[in-house]
Amino acid sequence: MFDLSLEVLRVVEEAAIASARTMGMGNPETADRAAVESMRRCLDTIAIDGTIVIGEGERDAAPMLFIGEKVGAAKEQHGALSVDIAVDPLEGTNLCSTGAGGAITVLAASERGGLLHAPDCYMQKIVVGPAAKGAVDLDAPVKYNLKAIARRLQRGVDDLVVVVLDRPRHQDLIADIREAGARIRLIADGDLSAGIGAAVAGTGVHAVMGSGGAPEGVLTAAALRCLNGEILGRLVVKDEAQKERMCAMGIQDTGKIYTTHELAPGRNIVFAASGVTDGNLLQGVRFFGDGTRTQSIVMTHTPARVRFIDTVHLENKPDVKVRFR
Repeated sequence: MFDLSLEVLRVVEEAAIASARTMGMGNPETADRAAVESMRRCLDTIAIDGTIVIGEGERDAAPMLFIGEKVGAAKEQHGALSVDIAVDPLEGTNLCSTGAGGAITVLAASERGGLLHAPDCYMQKIVVGPAAKGAVDLDAPVKYNLKAIARRLQRGVDDLVVVVLDRPRHQDLIADIREAGARIRLIADGDLSAGIGAAVAGTGVHAVMGSGGAPEGVLTAAALRCLNGEILGRLVVKDEAQKERMCAMGIQDTGKIYTTHELAPGRNIVFAASGVTDGNLLQGVRFFGDGTRTQSIVMTHTPARVRFIDTVHLENKPDVKVRFR
C-alpha cells in the first residue's frame, strides 16, 4: 500500500510552487487560483476515493475543491481507499500577493468522519502547545489563561508571546493581553500557521488567541492531534441564516466548545503544509537555475511521526546540478 503522507506532501509542494510563481504580483485571487488548480490536478493522480469536507466554499461559488467534491484517481470505485480531505490551498493569499512572509499551502486527510464538517464562519479559538494542554479554558479571563500557560511553561507571563490576528474585533483581547503583561505578535493573516507554531518548540510562539476561520480551526486541530497540542474553539454565529445553515449541517448546539479531538476525531490523520513565503516555521519556495526548493512539514497521528522535509525539484535537463544550500 502506498504511503498517503508522501502523496499529500506532493500535493502541497506542487501547490506551493504554483502559488509562489505569483508572489508579489498584487493579485490574491490569481495566487489562490494557482494553488487550487494545482491541488486538484495533483489529488486526481492519487489512488484514493476522496471527498472534500473543507474546501474553497460551496459549489456555486467555488468551481474547484468545493465542499462535497469528489477527488482522486479512484473516486467512487469499489474497494478504493476512502478519505475525507480538508484543504486550505493557500493560507495567506494577501501575504503571497504582497510578498509578505507566512503564506503556506495546507492539506489534512483522515478516514471518513475523521474531520468535522465546519461551516464557513468565524470560530473563537485558543491554541497552546503540549506543555499547556489541559490548562486553558475558552471562557476564562485572558489573564487567567496566560497565568496558567506561564505556570506550565515554568516562566513568567511577561516571557510569553501570544499571536493575534490584527483585526478591529480583537481590540479588547489585545488590551487584556497587554494588561496581563504578555507580549503580542500581531499578524495580518495566517492563524493556522501560527497555531502549528504554538505546538512546535523553538518558534517563539506560546499561544494563539482570538477568532478566525472555522475551517482553519479544523485544519489546526488535525495538526495538533499529531503534535499533541490543544485547540479549543466555539463557532461564532453571525445571524439566523447562518444558524439555520449550521443546523442543516448537523450542528445543533451552536454554543458548544469543541476540543481538539472533536474537531479532528480521526484515528488515521495525515497533515501536510509547504511554505510559499518565508515564515517562522517554514521557508518559502526558492527558484534557482537547476530547479526549485520547497520546505514542508508532514505529520501522521498513527504512527506518531513529524517530518520536516526539504525537497529539491530538479529541472529535466542533462547538465542539472544539486545544490546543498
